[in-house]
Amino acid sequence: MKHNIRFQEFKGDTQCLQLPFYTEGPVADAGGNLYVTNLQGGQILRIGKDGTVDEWARSSCPNGQMIAANGDHLICDSVEACVKRFDQHGRFRAAAIAGRVGHYNITCPNDLVSDGNGGFFFTDSVRHTGVVVHVDRSGSARLIAEQLDYPNGIVLDHKRRRLYIAESYQNRIVMINLQQHTGAADVFCNLPQHPSLQETANLPDGLALDSYGNLWVAHYGMSCIWKIDPGGSHQEKMDTDILLTSNVFLNNDRVLITGGQAEPGPGYVRIIQT
Repeated sequence: MKHNIRFQEFKGDTQCLQLPFYTEGPVADAGGNLYVTNLQGGQILRIGKDGTVDEWARSSCPNGQMIAANGDHLICDSVEACVKRFDQHGRFRAAAIAGRVGHYNITCPNDLVSDGNGGFFFTDSVRHTGVVVHVDRSGSARLIAEQLDYPNGIVLDHKRRRLYIAESYQNRIVMINLQQHTGAADVFCNLPQHPSLQETANLPDGLALDSYGNLWVAHYGMSCIWKIDPGGSHQEKMDTDILLTSNVFLNNDRVLITGGQAEPGPGYVRIIQT
């Protein structure tokens, strides 16, 4: 996978789609089709290899999305307070998780990532008291981290040892060491602040990891992507030309960036061939 992508290579834009609604949840299937969600539009959209866009499935407010090993799509629905499972043809199968996990009532699932063993981790985006949940392959759920200030994007490193989470309202990335887990999340790095110092002008959102361990961060209010080295220190910035940049997804030699001019819209999807 060509994931050590230099920001100057982003000049190779192949497509920039404008859609009616703000977009999120970028993923790609084994056949090369791309998928995004559009939250208030209630749609999961499929973008074919020829650039055509069609409605693949519907949900009340679809947000983060992942594709499981069997081709199923798991999609966070922030209104229905659950993670839904759809088959590879876009047919709703069942809720993968809803209700309570221990003492916590699931409120606003936002983003999710495979655990590499048939289960997944997801964030529940609540101010000050948000959580990260692990659901194993049998459907058993447990809290991994609590008391986070709007946990948002989430990604697991390639060795399945470290879980990175965007803590949006603290403008930082936190990290959970899954091998030495104590129930607490450590600060991996703080992100640059918007000159206005307003909280909503920051808000790190979706995350991705390249094959060299660099963390890519969609900075919602800063209209950019940051690439951060594995030590959490060196940061490179790329302006996305999307005012509200929601997420980033790396797929072989393509980069997908989602977001929009405003919420509920219009939305954008940038598909960049590197």
